[in-house]
Amino acid sequence: MIPEGNRLSNIVRFTGFQNEYDRYRPEAPKLVTELLTGYLKRRPSLVVDLGCGTGLSTFLWRTAADAVIGIEPGDDMRGKALEKWEALGSPDSISFIPGYSNALGLPPGSAEIVTCSQSFHWMEPSSTLKEAARVLRPGGIFAAYDCDWPPVLEPSIETLYHELIEQSEAIIEHRIPDGERAVKWNKDEHLRRIKESGEFTFAREIVFHNIERCDAERYVGLTLSQGGVQTVLRLGGGELDERIAVYREEVERYFNGRTLETLFGYRMKLGIK
Repeated sequence: MIPEGNRLSNIVRFTGFQNEYDRYRPEAPKLVTELLTGYLKRRPSLVVDLGCGTGLSTFLWRTAADAVIGIEPGDDMRGKALEKWEALGSPDSISFIPGYSNALGLPPGSAEIVTCSQSFHWMEPSSTLKEAARVLRPGGIFAAYDCDWPPVLEPSIETLYHELIEQSEAIIEHRIPDGERAVKWNKDEHLRRIKESGEFTFAREIVFHNIERCDAERYVGLTLSQGGVQTVLRLGGGELDERIAVYREEVERYFNGRTLETLFGYRMKLGIK
């Protein structure tokens, strides 16, 4: 049974493309562990990573914490994370379990850091913040961080990116009934919600960036890994085919066979209990 406040449609949105997601999406930057450990002032004994997907933000803590738990309700995404975990020799310090952000099933005061990487906007915020605060120890940290889309490239391609995303959402609105659509909360409201929750004594936003290497295939793959695009592709009908073809052509023109350093901007909102 799905706990109150969660929507099956939000889980279904990320079903069936775990391999593409894991292949093209950025790994969480190491700076995340450095920033949060600095605020904590010690090595964390337990980090809980909510909506961890394929573990791109969970394995980050492998050497930076004594233990880390990735919590992911989607079987496909969690299965990919477990596949990678097994390839590493099934380390005891890392585990992946099914669960929801507002019903973690963990003891009170058991964690020192709770993170949401690219995921808090898919969670009911009030109940998630309350549950995160419940499992955090005094002085523990809740951190929601996201990268800006698209990665920095050039105006014409970035404009095509936004047009593709907007068309995807328009198609979804037209073809999927309101009650069956995924619902996301505005990322710009994350910090306000953390402050107004009453669960944290300190809150702030940190803005930073990370450099990753991209070629045309990866840049296009990042775009096609967006949940709205994947939803439309699953629906069938080919509404996006022409726009995707134009987008791919422009990206390939820009990269021209090259692999380039590409800037990903990040925004982290954190609260300290």
